[in-house]
Amino acid sequence: MSRTPETARTPKLVILKTGSTYPSLKARFGDFDRWFIRGLGGGLDISVVNVAAGESPGHPEQWDGIVVTGSPAMVTDRETWSELTGTWLAQAVDQKVPLLGVCYGHQLLAHALGGEVGYHPRGRESGTYQVERLEAAETDPLFRHLPERFNAQLTHRQSVLSLPETAVLLARNSFEPHQAFRVGPCAWGVQFHPEFTDEVMAAYLDVQAPDLEKEQLDPRALRAAVAAAPEASSLLGRFAELVRQG
Repeated sequence: MSRTPETARTPKLVILKTGSTYPSLKARFGDFDRWFIRGLGGGLDISVVNVAAGESPGHPEQWDGIVVTGSPAMVTDRETWSELTGTWLAQAVDQKVPLLGVCYGHQLLAHALGGEVGYHPRGRESGTYQVERLEAAETDPLFRHLPERFNAQLTHRQSVLSLPETAVLLARNSFEPHQAFRVGPCAWGVQFHPEFTDEVMAAYLDVQAPDLEKEQLDPRALRAAVAAAPEASSLLGRFAELVRQG
């Protein structure tokens, strides 16, 4: 576990690290946790717990906020560390600790709460795509400030195929019907990557190019379509503000 210097009265947020990015991207941009720390901004006492490596985050009530990263792993593999983390997330939801799961974290949260996760029937979604904010998001504390349509960076092969019974659907697009949801007052899952910059997204497509071609996708066209996604990225700062406000 690594930790920023502790400050009195500063809210404590834990980043549950569920994997690492490609080695070439890590060398250029750092790893997932660095991207989240940048997006969350200041005013938080942030700890990074590598749950994929067996580190423990303790009890959910120790934290004022929780973020769960993406991962190259698959939720359907049901690895021991992943299943234990899912149980922990369900406890955090019960205790109403503000929680944001991203990509793998989004899928793991849904799985932990009774939703279904699996490979998307249409294959991979990778690149910059438009996401539609739904009517239910108009009163959501995290999503209500977003425009009705916004750019988002995406790369995934598995998806939330069915939501937990108590989930509120907040966003979708033509490819992925479950781009974002909320359970309870303060637990969110987002399939897209608010921590990605457009430069990171382009680098992902460069690494994925051979696989994209095998899957009958055009990596050059996808790369040319990469654009900034400031509205999606703003979710991290907004979530941090909710944690700071308690």
